[in-house]
Amino acid sequence: MNSDLTVADLRARWNEVLDQLERANRVAWIAFFDGRLESFDNGRLTLDFTDSSKLAMGHDYREARARMAPQLQSVIRDIFGISVVVLEK
Repeated sequence: MNSDLTVADLRARWNEVLDQLERANRVAWIAFFDGRLESFDNGRLTLDFTDSSKLAMGHDYREARARMAPQLQSVIRDIFGISVVVLEK
C-alpha cells in the first residue's frame, strides 16, 4: 500500500493485524487487542485504550504496550508496507 493509507484502511484490516500479532507474540496481542484506532496522520497511529479502563476489573498494559510497540509496528509494516509510529491517547 502507498502513503495515502487512511485510518479507515487500517480499521478494515485491523483484525488481520491483531491475528498476525497474536501468532508472533501473544503477550503483545493482549496488550493491544482492546485498543481503538483513534487516528492516523503523517505515519502516526494513535490508539485509544479508554474502553479497557471502564471494566470493573480494568487493566492497564501501558508499560507493556510501550515495550511491545515495535512488534505491532513490524506487523503493520508487513501487512501494509509502511512504517508507522504507534502512539497512545
